[in-house]
Amino acid sequence: MARYIFITGGVVSSLGKGLASAALGALLQARGFSVRLRKLDPYLNVDPGTMSPFEHGEVFVTDDGAETDLDLGHYERFTGVPARQTDSVSSGRIYSTVLEKERRGDYLGKTIQVVPHVTNEIKEFLHIGDDEVDFMLCEIGGTVGDIEGLPFFEAIRQFSHDKPRGQCIFMHLTLLPYLAASGELKTKPTQHSVKELQSIGIAPDILVCRSEQPIPEKEREKIALFCNVRKEAVVAAYDLPTIYDAPLAYHEQGLDQAVLDAFQISPAPRPELSTWQDVSDRVHHPEGEVKVAIVGKYTQLEDAYKSIAEALTHGGMANRVKVRIEWVDAEVFDKSTDVAAHLDGFHAILVPGGFGERGTEGKIKAAEYARVNKVPYLGICLGMQMAVIEAARNVAGIETAGSEEFDHEAGKKRFEPVVYHLKEWVQGNAKVTRKVGDDKGGTMRLGSYDAVLKEGSKVALAYGTTTIDERHRHRYEVDIKYRDQLEKAGLCFSGMSPDGRLPEIVEWPDHPWFIGVQFHPELKSKPFAPHPLFKDFVRAAKEISRLV
Repeated sequence: MARYIFITGGVVSSLGKGLASAALGALLQARGFSVRLRKLDPYLNVDPGTMSPFEHGEVFVTDDGAETDLDLGHYERFTGVPARQTDSVSSGRIYSTVLEKERRGDYLGKTIQVVPHVTNEIKEFLHIGDDEVDFMLCEIGGTVGDIEGLPFFEAIRQFSHDKPRGQCIFMHLTLLPYLAASGELKTKPTQHSVKELQSIGIAPDILVCRSEQPIPEKEREKIALFCNVRKEAVVAAYDLPTIYDAPLAYHEQGLDQAVLDAFQISPAPRPELSTWQDVSDRVHHPEGEVKVAIVGKYTQLEDAYKSIAEALTHGGMANRVKVRIEWVDAEVFDKSTDVAAHLDGFHAILVPGGFGERGTEGKIKAAEYARVNKVPYLGICLGMQMAVIEAARNVAGIETAGSEEFDHEAGKKRFEPVVYHLKEWVQGNAKVTRKVGDDKGGTMRLGSYDAVLKEGSKVALAYGTTTIDERHRHRYEVDIKYRDQLEKAGLCFSGMSPDGRLPEIVEWPDHPWFIGVQFHPELKSKPFAPHPLFKDFVRAAKEISRLV
């Protein structure tokens, strides 16, 4: 039976909690324990897939097709444990389930209330898979005191009460603001945050205190005294040069030992941290630098492309180079015809996924610039589709080539649709069908699917195999009926679905490195296991950097 660690937050960023959870999971793994990490989010959306990236950052997709919070990406990157659909739940999903049960008559006509019906549903969710691992880490989204989060706090209070003594602990993250004018750290926000938590029946066992400055012993003792925790359980979390220093930094501050002490696990296995020492060394001691342009439409919020940025960093680690990312708004090309003015000097160009027509002409111009000027190019999802449209227009002679998505958005036909709305596909042994008018949430081609690669292609060489599985999240697909015409123009369809109906990868064979993929390889990349495509993409950029 798993031991539970509930992670709550005071005045602290979501990245702070997600990173602390992920780093703690990595440290427990380093001591030989098995872990699983979960996220309980207070927002009322049933899933993040319907939310704008400006609202909630990146949508992370699991192998089994769940659209989840970006924190699950941190969990996977740090622990290597593939997230599941059951590792993420929102208030919206909980309420939706409760209302479905009420409609079915499961509650036998009882009045539906937050306690016990909503809290019971949350507790049922928490129990899933708890016999599979040694530790279950559950992060509660939002800030203690938020009205949306109260059912979750009540549920974990009840859950810990139901379990045998010593099977659940609470870890609370707070902020210690530093006042430069007086040169002191203020502990009052932490004290009030803990008081708020205690008022709803939860007493933290461990405090993780975010701070820009070292925490003096006097302040540490004060926090321990007024927050009713042991001094050794007040753990400092300082700002770090890179998130990949977090496991080593938290170990140095004693977080993993504080957890083991709280569970009275003694003696505990010593941690094996060589993997994280190697990761830290590769980040801090690069042997060169490459510049990569990410041409996207959500560049004002970097969290919208969080996994892509991290996967590029991983590719840099594998090649012992620092990847300097510059964000280029695709819409600048709508106002400027001089593409070179914005893309000259980069060693590689990446065009990520997205939805809607805004910015797509700029992405097409970026793909053309990369093709003509022999700059390494990686197109992901929409980035692949834009590369195909560019090839169709400028090489294959289909001048009005475009996507059905843009016609649907405009409400009129303007393009010859080399990219069309995907109406059916095979998932396992079943056929899935979709209509254009279906609800938006959860109706895409989601999750892990197999692909077969062409022998001798650049992508097969990068992977080192001809059979792969990758995670998808899209409604539109390159139309196979244009394959012959595009291949005659030189574009190679180097990866296909096993049934040969859906194009998964395209590449230009006569280009140093130009690959477009329909899936999202960034979601499976880890610092200690960089994704093969990103590893090879950065290698190609590194070679270009040595030529200029």
